[in-house]
Amino acid sequence: MIVRRWWPVAVAAIMAALATTATAHEGGSNGYAAISVDRETVRYSLTLWPAALPAPVARQISRARAGDVTSRDELLGAIRDKVTVMALGQRCTPGHGADLPNPMTDSLTLVVTFTCPAVVTSLRIRDDLFDVLGADYHTLARIDLPDRTAQFAFTPESREAALTLDKPPTGGLTTFVRLGVEHILTGWDHLLFLLVLLLRTGHWLSLAKIVTAFTLAHSGTLALAALDVVVLPARLVEAVIALSIAFVAAENLFLRPVVARRWLVSFCFGLVHGFGFSTVLRELGLPAHGLLLSLFGFNAGVELGQALVVALALPVLALVRRSPWERRVIWSSSAAILLVGVVLFVERAFL
Repeated sequence: MIVRRWWPVAVAAIMAALATTATAHEGGSNGYAAISVDRETVRYSLTLWPAALPAPVARQISRARAGDVTSRDELLGAIRDKVTVMALGQRCTPGHGADLPNPMTDSLTLVVTFTCPAVVTSLRIRDDLFDVLGADYHTLARIDLPDRTAQFAFTPESREAALTLDKPPTGGLTTFVRLGVEHILTGWDHLLFLLVLLLRTGHWLSLAKIVTAFTLAHSGTLALAALDVVVLPARLVEAVIALSIAFVAAENLFLRPVVARRWLVSFCFGLVHGFGFSTVLRELGLPAHGLLLSLFGFNAGVELGQALVVALALPVLALVRRSPWERRVIWSSSAAILLVGVVLFVERAFL
């Protein structure tokens, strides 16, 4: 009775959490910076999407796109104040900057050119935009040097990148590992899919097959999509991810027993989830040789985050299976997740 009484509340709580993350794979709280070095100048170009940014910043972006000079200058001022470029130990001077609205999307690109006291041979970049754009914000940066391209993920924990023109930036790989962990831990749709898969898992061998199949599938399509070998429309990918949640939840409710080869279901839908993971890296526009290292680090982070979630969920699920109300918990949880999956599918496919 307790479970039946409270599962509608669980539905509402899950839906409220998902409402804030529905656009996480389409820009989300990421900004994309293209940083190019040319002798004494460093050109910093930042593209922002308003959808998941704090409301005041989103309104500023919309006003700037509409031609409001004050809003544009405030956004450019935030870059000049919060992005620090150092060359040879001396601070480079930021220019006034300009904005470049993208007519094909609701994004806005802000460009500030930094002038350095001498030809740049070593560079240090500090990003404190989190103080303005929120703690959940990240700047994914492509750094174009005269002879190569490097990449770095700026986060509240990794705010500085240091490099010389003949060496890669320090800490670049670890920042993408951290980004992958954060992406899976904050990707509620991916986590719900994993949870609903695990709810009716039998013995340990079945669990190992399910997790391995999902991992192999999304790792493969993540690489293919990030390298632009296979690219699907984001709207289609997001809708099918929501459908995968609803499908497996319905399977939990109506099939007795659940499909014996559930690892095949996990593998098939894992292919689609990989395209969802890839959005973060594809937006950087890195060449293949620069993307491979970031792809490896990001995927490793996704796997670490997924392993952590499974490790935390298993003891709880083991307790549920030994309890007299196992069937009620599985039924109510699957029903709640089914409703969330249907709502997300309708929103992403038709709204």
